[in-house]
Amino acid sequence: MNRWRSHRPLRRVAMAGAVVAASAIVLTGCGRGDGGGGGDAESKGAINDEPATGTVEIWAMGNEGELLSELAAKFEEENPDVTIDVTAVPWDGAHDRIATAIAGGKTPDISMLGTTWVGEFGATGAFEPTPEGLVDEGDFFDGSWNTAVVDGVAYGVPWYVDTRVLYYRTDLAEAAGVEAPETWEELTSFVTALQGQGATSGLSLPPGGFDSWQSISPFAWQQGGDILDPDGETFTLDSPAWQEAFEYYASFFEEGLAEPVRLEGGELEQKFISGELGAFYSGPWHTGILLDQGGPEFADKFALSVVPGADSRTSFTGGGNLAVFDEAANRDAAWKFVRWLTEPETQVAWYEIAAVMPSVEAAWEAEAFTDDPYLSVFGEQLLDAKAPPAIPTWAQVSAVIDQELEKVTRGETSVEDALATMQSQAESIGTGF
Repeated sequence: MNRWRSHRPLRRVAMAGAVVAASAIVLTGCGRGDGGGGGDAESKGAINDEPATGTVEIWAMGNEGELLSELAAKFEEENPDVTIDVTAVPWDGAHDRIATAIAGGKTPDISMLGTTWVGEFGATGAFEPTPEGLVDEGDFFDGSWNTAVVDGVAYGVPWYVDTRVLYYRTDLAEAAGVEAPETWEELTSFVTALQGQGATSGLSLPPGGFDSWQSISPFAWQQGGDILDPDGETFTLDSPAWQEAFEYYASFFEEGLAEPVRLEGGELEQKFISGELGAFYSGPWHTGILLDQGGPEFADKFALSVVPGADSRTSFTGGGNLAVFDEAANRDAAWKFVRWLTEPETQVAWYEIAAVMPSVEAAWEAEAFTDDPYLSVFGEQLLDAKAPPAIPTWAQVSAVIDQELEKVTRGETSVEDALATMQSQAESIGTGF
């Protein structure tokens, strides 16, 4: 099939996990912040199957906020006595707006949450735990469902998902006689071969800085490492898995396979289209951007692959979740709307409107995903994708990882010293529980 004509370009949206407030607001001492979340939190009871009624106020961010009313109209048709009142909130002010609303006790019924915010806000007691039986957690990708769980309690549900795969220039790969890599060793050989075919940089990797933890963490996960040990209390950022991850990541900069600066403002796309860049990791939004900017003839010059790995091929997952406030004015209808938004048919309809990927596995059986050469790769990757722990202090801990990774790639500190700093500072910050 003609991929250019049949493929619906994915809009670039501000995915959760990529949008984190520069500083966390402490939500204690006033409003609902005194309640506290965690393992002792309880739902107010099951939700029945009767039609929803009344008005439901929901805050949604970015592109989703602008488009949700179109989807909500279908729910209103099925529930004639309900009104869904959507407020679109810009991503750059969303975190503080939610924090202020919680502190002041003036919240809507539902809010969309960036996945990396769930730990912080869930611990405040501002959101009701997901009612038992509302959804089946087994319907969701494991990595996605875990983004909603804070200290053993689920707050809301995953709405859409995001993950990272490897984008690469097929023409350069074919000229070099190499195929998409499956292992770390093959990845190094692969990008070296692409560079040998004229690419200035074989692979683009963030050299540290804001949100670069999303890029380095999978390298640790791929070896069985993690951010916290299984008890969820002790940081493991100085483990052998993290050392191997940092050393391997840094090797791309040491060997001149990755550019030493972060590509910004469309530079990455243009270098990839021109052939100056051979490969990079990214999410679904880049497919549409490349098809738009590269033109029809570029569709056959790039492809996507599940990320190469070590013991596993684990990638990062993020997305957007939906949570109902503990003091929602229309709690019953709010949870019914949330449940409806996670039904497979609704998720497919939402993709057609907003071009974001479903969090429910069954939705991926639709032809829109199985027949798409790009989306099908994301569906495969989501079976092995992981999120950071949903802890209230993640913004602070991740900032330390960002900082130390940048020092390593610049040659300003050793891997050993970077990991020691990460571990000690993470221990000092704590998990927030």
